[in-house]
Amino acid sequence: MNELLTKSATELADLLADGTITSVELTTATLERIKALNPTLNAFLHIDEEGALATAREIDEKRAAGEKLGRLAGVPIVIKDNIVIKGMPTTCASKMLEGWLPPYNATVIDKIREAGLPIVGKTNMDEFAMGSSTEHSAYGPTKNPWDIERIPGGSGGGSAAAVAAYMVPLALGSDTGGSIRQPGSVTGTVGVKPTYGAVSRYGLIAMASSLDQIGPVTRTVADAAALQEIIAGHDELDSTSFTNEVPALEDIVVKVGADRVKGLKIGIVEQLSGEGFDEGVKEQFDAAVARLEEAGAEVVTVSCPSFEYALSAYYLIMPAEVSSNMARFDGMRYGLRVEPEEGPITAERVMAESRGQGFGDEVKRRIILGTHVLSAGNYDAYYGAAQKVRTLVQRDLDEAFSQADVLVTPTAPTVAFKFGEKMDDPMAMYLNDLATIPANLAGIPGLSVPCGLSEDLPVGFQVLAPTYRDDLMYEVAAAVEAGAGDISGSCPAKDWEN
Repeated sequence: MNELLTKSATELADLLADGTITSVELTTATLERIKALNPTLNAFLHIDEEGALATAREIDEKRAAGEKLGRLAGVPIVIKDNIVIKGMPTTCASKMLEGWLPPYNATVIDKIREAGLPIVGKTNMDEFAMGSSTEHSAYGPTKNPWDIERIPGGSGGGSAAAVAAYMVPLALGSDTGGSIRQPGSVTGTVGVKPTYGAVSRYGLIAMASSLDQIGPVTRTVADAAALQEIIAGHDELDSTSFTNEVPALEDIVVKVGADRVKGLKIGIVEQLSGEGFDEGVKEQFDAAVARLEEAGAEVVTVSCPSFEYALSAYYLIMPAEVSSNMARFDGMRYGLRVEPEEGPITAERVMAESRGQGFGDEVKRRIILGTHVLSAGNYDAYYGAAQKVRTLVQRDLDEAFSQADVLVTPTAPTVAFKFGEKMDDPMAMYLNDLATIPANLAGIPGLSVPCGLSEDLPVGFQVLAPTYRDDLMYEVAAAVEAGAGDISGSCPAKDWEN
């Protein structure tokens, strides 16, 4: 493997800025590794070699001409395949959108292009972002670089695997109930769900609009901070986008010293630190908390009683929004069109055939559940009740943040499990999101950072902060990272040859 690919995005940015390397050189090395490893990992659904190299050449020319460039200009990035890029295939890993070429860019793509990052391709995912393992992709599962017999998490397993395997230093994902953070946990990468509204959702193909959030996938906290600075900010095309000024997140991370957490109150959530979590996961989490305490943080226990019902509430609210958002993909307005082989061709029959063949089992399962909970006889009993629980979750978090500056939990209850282990039991699969879901229900920022290994597999440490306090979240995550050391360097893929 080219030694350049082992460096962080910010390290690469420094090498580009001082002329030690060129973006064409770096992008070429990235593309060579992607083409060599992707047949094994299946992390990519589309590779844009021509477009990435064109951007790299343009950045090199601008740098040679003395133009002022963005912090990460010239550093390659990949994009989860539910974020639209004009003229580049976007499928959401579904047969329903196979071959679709979007006519416009997502706002985050415009920001990335303006910042000068070559986009090298689109990554695999669970179909329409529905899953926790990337086993629900219509184009086959992505494999975990730590152990190719295990899942890379979901729904953004492709982005996490690509970063973990040193195929690319930066990626974007989307997080509806943990789809950036949970893959980060099981692949030893840093995954961030910013505050809801901090990053525009315009151009993100919606799964559950009140829960979805685009965020960074990287190998270091500083890289995630630098990337969030690029993609964050107000967008008039997104009505939920807030107008707060984007803080200098990378500077905050870089300035974190050994005593940065001194005096901070770190809250351990009682409901997310015991039953249901593997012993190895708890051991690594407890060790990371102990290191924070040694660094001067005050550790307190907080209670969020409503978290007992958060998973159930999420799996009523999310499918309800899925049912609404997926209605447009019917073979008549959008998506795959399949006409019946026999009998009359009616709108109803075309819709039934198109949706039957275009959607996979998990998407159908969630549409059916969502349609059921929104029906006239069930709305109040299910969807209405779930929204009340959502309010309780928000209130419990407000109370918890009055007692602690940040909250911490294990990101996922287990390390990466083997393929097929939970495919026949949807409820067991849904439990993977146990610790990540509350952040989406409340709209607060959450970040998963590697904190150690269990069974030679990575364990994620989740930091939750109050709304708009992404900066505080990054501060604490950087301290966790410093204490744990370079977990990503233990990934077997680091020794794989192109």
